[in-house]
Amino acid sequence: MAEPAAAGVSSLPREVREQLAELELELSEGDITQKGYEKKRAKLLAPYVPQTQGVDPALQKESRTQMPVPSATPTSASSSSSSSKFHRARSGGARDERYRSDIHTEAVQAALAKHKEQKMALPMPTKRRSTFVQSPADACTPPDTSSASEDEGSLRRQAALSAALHQSLQNAESWINRSIQGSSTSSSASSTLSHGEGKGTSGSLADVFANTRIENFSVPPDVTATTSSSSARPAAIDLPPSGIVKGMHKGSNRSSLMDTADGVPVSSRVSTKIQQLLNTLKRPKRPPLKEFFVDDFEEIVEVPQPDPNQPKPEGRQMTPVKGEPLGVVCNWPPALEAALQRWGTTQAKCPCLTALDVTGKPVYTLTYGKLWSRSLKLAYTLLNKLGTKNEPVLKPGDRVALVYPNNDPVMFMVAFYGCLLAEVIPVPIEDAGGQQIGFLLGSCGIALALTTEVCLKGLPKTQNGEIVQFKGWPRLKWVVTDSKYLSKSPKDWQPNISAAGTEPAYIEYKTSKEGSVMGVTVSRIAMLSHCQALSQACNYSEGETIVNVLDFKKDAGLWHGILTNVMNKLHTVSVPYSVMKTCPLSWVQRVHAHKAKVALVKCRDLHWAMMAHRDQRDVSLSSLRMLIVTDGANPWSVSSCDAFLSLFQSHGLKPEAICPCATSPEAMTIAIRRPGVPGAPLPGRAILSMNGLSFGVIRVNTEDKNSALTVQDVGHVMPGGMMCIVKPDGPPQLCKTDEIGEICVSSRAGGMMYYGLAGVTKNTFEVIPVNSAGSPVGDVPFVRSGLLGFVGPGSLVFVVGKMDGLLTVSGRRHNADDIVATGLAVESIKTVYRGRIAVFSVSVFYDERIVVVAEQRPDASEEDSFQWMSRVLQAIDSIHQVGVYCLALVPANTLPKTPLGGIHISQTKQHFLEGSLHPCNILMCPHTCVTNLPKPRQKQPGVGPASVMVGNLVAGKRIAQASGRDLGQIEDNDLVKKHQFLTEVLQWRAQATPDHPLFLLLNAKGTTVCTATCLQLHKKAERIASVLCDKGHLNAGDNVVLLYPPGIELITAFYGCLYAGCIPVTVRPPHAQSLAATLPTVRMIVEVSKAACILTTQTLMRLLKSREAAAAVDVKTWPTIIDTDDLPRKRLSQIYKPPTSEMLAYLDFSVSTTGMLTGVKMSHAAVSGLCRAIKLQCELYSSRQIAICLDPYCGLGFVLWCLCSVYSGHQSILIPPMELESNLFLWLSTVSQYKIRDTFCSYSVMELCTKGLGNQVEMLKARGINLSCVRTCVVVAEERPRVSLTHSFSKLFKDIGLSPRAVSTTFGSRVNVAICLQGTSGPDPTTVYVDLKSLRHDRVRLVERGAPQSLLLSESGKILPGVKVVIVNPETKGPLGDSHLGEIWVNSPHTASGYYTIYDNETLQADHFNTRLSFGDAAQTLWARTGYLGFVRRTELTAASGERHDALYVVGALDETLELRGLRYHPIDIETSVSRTHRSIAECAVFTWTNLLVVVVELCGCEQEALDLVPLVTNVVLEEHYLIVGVVVVVDPGVIPINSRGEKQRMHLRDSFLADQLDPIYVAYNM
Repeated sequence: MAEPAAAGVSSLPREVREQLAELELELSEGDITQKGYEKKRAKLLAPYVPQTQGVDPALQKESRTQMPVPSATPTSASSSSSSSKFHRARSGGARDERYRSDIHTEAVQAALAKHKEQKMALPMPTKRRSTFVQSPADACTPPDTSSASEDEGSLRRQAALSAALHQSLQNAESWINRSIQGSSTSSSASSTLSHGEGKGTSGSLADVFANTRIENFSVPPDVTATTSSSSARPAAIDLPPSGIVKGMHKGSNRSSLMDTADGVPVSSRVSTKIQQLLNTLKRPKRPPLKEFFVDDFEEIVEVPQPDPNQPKPEGRQMTPVKGEPLGVVCNWPPALEAALQRWGTTQAKCPCLTALDVTGKPVYTLTYGKLWSRSLKLAYTLLNKLGTKNEPVLKPGDRVALVYPNNDPVMFMVAFYGCLLAEVIPVPIEDAGGQQIGFLLGSCGIALALTTEVCLKGLPKTQNGEIVQFKGWPRLKWVVTDSKYLSKSPKDWQPNISAAGTEPAYIEYKTSKEGSVMGVTVSRIAMLSHCQALSQACNYSEGETIVNVLDFKKDAGLWHGILTNVMNKLHTVSVPYSVMKTCPLSWVQRVHAHKAKVALVKCRDLHWAMMAHRDQRDVSLSSLRMLIVTDGANPWSVSSCDAFLSLFQSHGLKPEAICPCATSPEAMTIAIRRPGVPGAPLPGRAILSMNGLSFGVIRVNTEDKNSALTVQDVGHVMPGGMMCIVKPDGPPQLCKTDEIGEICVSSRAGGMMYYGLAGVTKNTFEVIPVNSAGSPVGDVPFVRSGLLGFVGPGSLVFVVGKMDGLLTVSGRRHNADDIVATGLAVESIKTVYRGRIAVFSVSVFYDERIVVVAEQRPDASEEDSFQWMSRVLQAIDSIHQVGVYCLALVPANTLPKTPLGGIHISQTKQHFLEGSLHPCNILMCPHTCVTNLPKPRQKQPGVGPASVMVGNLVAGKRIAQASGRDLGQIEDNDLVKKHQFLTEVLQWRAQATPDHPLFLLLNAKGTTVCTATCLQLHKKAERIASVLCDKGHLNAGDNVVLLYPPGIELITAFYGCLYAGCIPVTVRPPHAQSLAATLPTVRMIVEVSKAACILTTQTLMRLLKSREAAAAVDVKTWPTIIDTDDLPRKRLSQIYKPPTSEMLAYLDFSVSTTGMLTGVKMSHAAVSGLCRAIKLQCELYSSRQIAICLDPYCGLGFVLWCLCSVYSGHQSILIPPMELESNLFLWLSTVSQYKIRDTFCSYSVMELCTKGLGNQVEMLKARGINLSCVRTCVVVAEERPRVSLTHSFSKLFKDIGLSPRAVSTTFGSRVNVAICLQGTSGPDPTTVYVDLKSLRHDRVRLVERGAPQSLLLSESGKILPGVKVVIVNPETKGPLGDSHLGEIWVNSPHTASGYYTIYDNETLQADHFNTRLSFGDAAQTLWARTGYLGFVRRTELTAASGERHDALYVVGALDETLELRGLRYHPIDIETSVSRTHRSIAECAVFTWTNLLVVVVELCGCEQEALDLVPLVTNVVLEEHYLIVGVVVVVDPGVIPINSRGEKQRMHLRDSFLADQLDPIYVAYNM
């Protein structure tokens, strides 16, 4: 439609083209708003564009500015053809018209227009296509064209939004997709990308990228000033970890990934979205952060300071307002029952109640005579026919539940009056089944329920026909009240009708804000007084007809239609909700047909009537003297009343007949507008400032018409009543005249208590107001109504909201209904299903946070939903000046419902907090809402190390150092000690004890597959050495890669290399099933180690040369590969002996958790020293057996598997960890079978056993597995001990004899693989609780168990003999005091001698392996830096040396820590918090990217739960760590890469995320 015009720009006159270009320039430079641009451009082009008939010009602009997606134009045209007034009546739109207000709609548009000028790009969440395919809604929803609705207040009427809307929201993308100028990504790229994956856009995306230079994509600008510079080691090469990882290696071909990103270069998509997120975060937050200080120990959460400019109340203190006196009418009955008796006996033929059938036709009329006789029969039956004469079931005063359907008012009325006559207390409830109703029944002590036969048949039954016991309900006896089951009372039986007193008459239920259901008890005198007050206020006269559309079981429906009705012999026509759904005009037709004088309605009924109005032209409302609008207290009722009047005035409706009223279950009717005099001016309106309201102050709105609230009065106080306004929180202090507060009422006509809840009752029903000094004003008790409002001029009462809907955010009060209205005024028709929006607040991080949840239409597109959400955020921000914390869309019909179809707010909130809401779209905005975070820490310019040292000494703290036993003092008569090299030890053992078995390898069945004695090992090593010399032509000092599965072949190949003088490098073999992920790591180690040859098995050799391998790496460049399966029997001429023990023995390569590949050099001296230290610590000698279930490729695992047995002579039983996958019992049954005293495992093995065997302990017992033999069970690790895992393991297997003292951990690092190991002697490992907040400040503060924010740390075993550690400040390199957090430095004979690097970087070697303290006694010693943070604490225990024991606690690796807000965080702490939040989180990992915290969670539940996790994760990290999560990524189980030691590879995960290789289920970008 507009394309030809656009295409024909070239045919325009030159000056027009120039002016257009100038306009474009102005727009791009921000000199003109989008709106201004549109206007001027349209004006310029007007003479040249042929106007299409009947289309709004705004629309033409819209289609032009959209991207040329062919389908866009017709749909947008059809949706906005509402510019013609006549389409208004009956369209598919569904705005909840309770909140409909043209004034408000305009305000919202204006607010959005204002926002549109600040061009902002929000990244749209990334969603897996399969995830949220909504079920076809037709299955569960009536077709959209019907005028019905489920929601109590919703309405289908197209909001005929004026052209202003098209102007301001003219095209949503203009707001969403315009990046801030000057962002590092090219703005056209980011603006297109923010669509995420719009269906038709892939072609154009590719074009955009083709024509855009994408510079600098990977490094967007830093958001904050602090950059964390981790010391990067050149030695370390970033590469895929050794574990199996989904996804692909970075270097591999990208083309296969193109599909995933809709034709966008892969690296860019995630980055672009994050870039947009960063841009949105750069906007200044609305509330400026106040200045605050950080105490030395605590992070101070900012307390919102009152705004000095906030409006304050200035009026005088109010005085209670009295209603007119309650008139004394001579023939008013002494009790309501007496009125029934009078009319039932004297006016038996008069109609009392007419019920309608489903079509809205009168089906039955109950007369006063019938009501009286049937109520009598019921009363008699209840008292005399239910039990025996001596043991009646019911006694006067007992409570009885009334369970009647909403379309049967007749049966209900009979039951209600039957109970009153029997002097039992009726408790009307909604349909059976609700758990909260069960609480009400229990608290009221109800054992009997009355119902109809039809209703009883509909209740769920058990197999033997009994009625199901509902959850939370007491046991009930059900009584059917249909006439045929009732006994006629004898002539002489009369009910006892006494004058009304304070005894309870009935109990009305109410649901509190938290969702609990309470019963408000109404006394007989209150019931009577209330009827009298209503009769006087409404001026009822006998025989009048009233039409009641409300629920007759409670509130105004009960008060007018059932009670006051009988008092005044009125005739009520009851229109049930079900009829309204099929025929919305039915109540108007009833008023017309019965010439009714009064109608009782809610705003929704007014709308339904307006909507169906065209169906019926000839109705007249001239008979109405009162149209009572019972939710007139709703601030949005004013526009409903106005619209209804303007439409029906021509049908005889009198303006003065509209009478809003305000009610509450506790105070009953609070105020009602009396019918006016014809021709008198209508009452005025209050136009209040929303800003003033949020501070609880009444201010006439002057400043900004967008944020005004127009409210109408609800008339005067009830006759005989008195009203005052008190402060909503704290003591009931009277408000000032210009202050908003809770309305309290004192009159005889009000509730008396919450039944059975004395404590709550006192605060609500017995309130004595106090003045500003706190002294009581009078002694009359008032009842709190739960409504917020004020008394205006002329004593008119105004209500501005409900206490239940009050959201108090940062000291300001907002009304949930107001926010719902704003959400609906943003054009919600395409997105929100039937106007169903819920607003509530949740408490997160010391303040309330607003949550908006809406049901999404089944046909809403992702784009529409996201745009609606972004606009709602702006509108609420602009109009209410409050941020929304979370905005969620859930599939249609999934929010919990109240009995009449409205949204059950408290249950919705509960689902949200439990993570069971299952949203299909979610947007979190913690960055804008959370303004009370502590100020980021500024690092103090360092105090010099010497002064710290002196400070510590003055404070009496010792320097934090600890050491193992001194090697020199240990008597060691071992023959091994005279052998300098491990090869010599092996030769000596082969001669001295040739048949002594050193190794035993088990398979998954637990059978021995291979053994090696000293001689066998020696012989095999010799043969391998000769092959290396002959086939490999290797020289001494060449590096040889050993590629073997865990087993004995690996060990023989290792010693073979040593015999030949080569330097072995053990490498984990590639995994045949995932070569693409695992082979590149092998390849890289081969290259980095400059290996001259690879020793391996035949199977692996074939794999290395296979076609699959060739797809992953270049197989032609492998060095010589020798398989060692069939060796020639050839003796080695001479075994190599190194000239000095400083020569290299082997290289140890390992991938760190940060994805760095590091190789360290181990000398022969270090090997002997290490083996000796372990031998001494664990008391190993040749008669001992140990079981090892570890990966044997690096670190201490390799040392235990290959070296220790040869040195100490003990027998090692080797269990490859992968065998456990097919037999979980393998490790534990081996330990039990061989009666092993010492066993070593990894965390992954321990976790497998804990998770897999936790519920099979009885089976383990049955198999005879007993672990009482175990003295030490050691977890080999290079991380902080996982206390929860070791504790669960000990607890679980305690029943099969495992000693709780047995389990311990080791600690090693790259520079020194074994620093601590528990061993056999010495005290048990100690534990301490430290404060997490202090750890973030690099301090240690010990706290008691159970303290909030405490972390349990365990000592990592005992320090090995000959090892010294000192705790050092990593920046100043000065030593720290006891219990101070710092880097752990180590000095020991078995420290590695340096990194093995391609480029020999001397400074790095010196810094990591040979560094000195900057001062102090130990400054002469050379230390190696472990790269781990920890602290030393002197304990009360005695060490083996007889001195007090110094415990070393490891906190975490320095290069893994996250620096955020100037504080240091350990990822594991955040991950632990996150894993606890929801049962479906299987695993979690966190990392940072440009100072954004990214949380990746593995979802083990169904994909519908993915979005539930986003708010839970955000909440817990905020609450426990004071951090705002930037991105939440939900992935499948197994996506987070884990290495062989069971450690998460977070950096690898980060790379996969940024390269878009995770295939996430959902990615949420928190605003």
